[in-house]
Amino acid sequence: MDERLRNSLVSESASLADAMWALERGGAEITLVVDDAFRLVGTLTDGDVRRALLKGESLASPLAPHLQRSFTWVSPDAGRAEVLDLMRARTIGQIPILDEGRRVVGLHLLHRLIGASERPNWAVVMAGGRGMRLRPMTNEVPKPLVRVAGRPILERIVLHLVGNGVRRVFLAINYLGHLIEQHFGDGAQFGCRIEYLRETEPLGSGGALSLLPEKPEHPLLVMNGDLVTQADLGALLDFHQRGGQDATLAVTRYIHQVPFGCVEVVGDRVVGLEEKPHLERLVNAGIYALEPRLIDQVPRVHFDMPTLLRQCIENNGRVCPFEVYEDWLDVGERDQLLRAREGGAR
Repeated sequence: MDERLRNSLVSESASLADAMWALERGGAEITLVVDDAFRLVGTLTDGDVRRALLKGESLASPLAPHLQRSFTWVSPDAGRAEVLDLMRARTIGQIPILDEGRRVVGLHLLHRLIGASERPNWAVVMAGGRGMRLRPMTNEVPKPLVRVAGRPILERIVLHLVGNGVRRVFLAINYLGHLIEQHFGDGAQFGCRIEYLRETEPLGSGGALSLLPEKPEHPLLVMNGDLVTQADLGALLDFHQRGGQDATLAVTRYIHQVPFGCVEVVGDRVVGLEEKPHLERLVNAGIYALEPRLIDQVPRVHFDMPTLLRQCIENNGRVCPFEVYEDWLDVGERDQLLRAREGGAR
């Protein structure tokens, strides 16, 4: 239990003065009231304390009569998106985390979830695809707005960017792009500034970079708009900054099990047998950090990110991999989308 959380706890027998001290020490704008076994029995905010004092209570008065005993809480395995949904729906900035015995094990704070430290980096999310492989569900809804566990894929990406300190986001849109604009607006309700790169024709996974209104001053983060991932984007940007490379390519491990026994042959002899082996490769995770100078090399035509990286390598540029160990799914195909939905993506 961290110090902030410990300082926010008081017992049910405590006074209003004790609650005020807990509010001051914890700095979480909420006091968690627990019994002897650390089970949460209620919460108290500074507003609750003020109302009690206005009713004539003194600081020495017990806090128990003023507790909020009906409170919102989540289990330790609740995902960030779920917690943000609850906060938004109930207009609250703190949600306790309780274990199976209703003991306090943590506290979600809104300012931590949306990212405490702002980064100067911009992000571009490629969200203009037609989603042909997901038809018919993309006949009337653009692929980035297809829902996974109750939330549009693109909204997950935007919230994840904000959670990693990115505050200026460009969405490259084309097919049914007006629906994306209606959903996100200027980004204020998502904790960032959202602008739109409107493709008049499909520009691929990289061509929309030519539509940026100005060249960024810091490394640019580029993402595909059909990813469900918890990749540490802050760590990727830090890695890119430290390395001094032209581009950083996020990679993840893909493992395929061959469904047959494999035979190794040399000349006219069998020299080995391996039953249903696993083959492992590093694959492109669809997330990139680019030095601003590379943006000038993107033409305003259909152009893919792998082409930009290949050109960089051929011109003796430095492209480095950054391995993603966190959850990662490309939901551009139906089986991957079903997998994300069945897995209860967070």
